[in-house]
Amino acid sequence: MLFRGMALALGLFSLPLAVNAQGIESRVMRLPQDIQFTGPGMNQTTVLYGDPSKAGLYVYRTRLSAGSKNLPHWHPEERTVTILSGTLYYSVGEQWDEGKFVAHPPGTFFNEPPKMPHAAWAKDGEVILQVTGIGPTGSTPVHRP
Repeated sequence: MLFRGMALALGLFSLPLAVNAQGIESRVMRLPQDIQFTGPGMNQTTVLYGDPSKAGLYVYRTRLSAGSKNLPHWHPEERTVTILSGTLYYSVGEQWDEGKFVAHPPGTFFNEPPKMPHAAWAKDGEVILQVTGIGPTGSTPVHRP
């Protein structure tokens, strides 16, 4: 009986180690020098985790070139955004109205509810954002009559 109890205790002790080893093998790490932005135009991205086009958690970064404008649009899923560098000018609504943009400095965190029309502007210089959500994602332009 003592032997069976010890075997059970050892088995339970080794289970977290096996789970931990599996977690280490599947983890993702991106060092700053390894992060490369790609894509045409003034907005470039890099996916850090997951696949935004598929179901499941994703994390990506976007670099907005100085002066770039993201016209009013919405996304199907809830997302969170963290401004890593630069000042992002952000507005909510279906119309581009420069008087309604609010400056958000580095370190700002906010969420975007599903289908909430919004616009972004890198008015003063380059901006880098980190976006997290549960995919699949998309971007639908707001159509104006």
